[in-house]
Amino acid sequence: MTKSVKNKKFYEFWIALRYTNLKNTNQFISFISLTSIIGITLGVMALIIVLSVMNGFQSELKSRILSVTSHIEITKPGRDLNNWQQTKKTINKDMGIDGVSPYVEDQAMISVGKRNRGVIVRGIFPEIEKDVSDINTKISSGAYRLNEGQYDILIGVDLARYLGVSVGDKVAMISSKSNFSAAGIMPRIKRFNISGIFDSGMYEYDAGLALINLKDAQTFFKKNKNVSGLRVELNNIDDTEKISNYLKKTFSHDPFVYVSDWRIQHANLFAAIELEKKVMFIILTLIIAVAAFNIVSTLVMGVTEKRSDIAILRTIGVNQKSIMYIFILQGFIIGALGTFFGIFFGVAISLNIETIVPLIERIFNTEFLAKDIYLISTVPSKVMTVDVYRIGLMGLFLSLVASIYPSYKASKVDPATALKYE
Repeated sequence: MTKSVKNKKFYEFWIALRYTNLKNTNQFISFISLTSIIGITLGVMALIIVLSVMNGFQSELKSRILSVTSHIEITKPGRDLNNWQQTKKTINKDMGIDGVSPYVEDQAMISVGKRNRGVIVRGIFPEIEKDVSDINTKISSGAYRLNEGQYDILIGVDLARYLGVSVGDKVAMISSKSNFSAAGIMPRIKRFNISGIFDSGMYEYDAGLALINLKDAQTFFKKNKNVSGLRVELNNIDDTEKISNYLKKTFSHDPFVYVSDWRIQHANLFAAIELEKKVMFIILTLIIAVAAFNIVSTLVMGVTEKRSDIAILRTIGVNQKSIMYIFILQGFIIGALGTFFGIFFGVAISLNIETIVPLIERIFNTEFLAKDIYLISTVPSKVMTVDVYRIGLMGLFLSLVASIYPSYKASKVDPATALKYE
């Protein structure tokens, strides 16, 4: 019998699996085992769902920002970029660059009757602008039309709502550049015709950005033939750092040229999101840890109940190391079951959260993210494989750590003492 036990492969696993059976004779131990599995399942599931939703918000926010702004901008802070055509030719598109577009940008005030609002005015070439942004797809009314010399203008939905205007109306634009005459300093004022209204989904742009033809902007802001900079669109946004460094080296001969990318322009926003993700990861990890350490209680009581079994195994030749392995495997199996179900339900809910949330809203007749309050009115979700792996490994690791002490105590059980009163 001793040889049979020693020669049987993976016998520790089979014994551990038998001890893990939830139909244990001791109902209380079975109950604690079940709660440990459920606790780990809920912790892992909650962590996957929360991180997936935060990844979804980050991705959605990034998409909306980049629909209006560019991936990379080349400027000369404090001065205009002259001879931009030559600068554009210098950029090697084979590096993964999809498009390059010039722009003129300045501050102005738009006025209609008694309503005034300061805005950022951006002059663009409508056809070339399509290479660096998808603002042309965000037109909610009117047309994507900015004809040179006709002083057409595109404004955001929130700005149009504030001014009380619609497509076809005219607005007065007051430039930050003034005219000097014998009568004194006179502001530059020009009437523009609203040809279209866009809805980018970002209040910052929908309430404070206006687009006009680049030639009209050069005339209105006295730029001559110069531009404020070049906007660069990348084929793959993940190459931002590599291509940004390439452009910095390309223009390193000119100390006035400044290359910035979307990460720098919105650094605080995305840093805040990353910080929130880390904090939530830590908080929800503690929930998993609490559930995992319920395994300690399960194994301690299991060792107490199985003292006679341990003694019998020792007397037939099973060594202390194998006894320790049996109970470590028992704790690991409990943790693995909880982690598996947590990953299964977490991924399933995350992939269908855009259906689940509206259903809950209809059932309880409520709205979680009101359109008039929140920037993003839906709950997006993006499951990242690396997050699932990290969470799964963490759940298994905590279960393993929680199993070590009770397993060590089991290996120290003295067979003679345990069988004395049996």
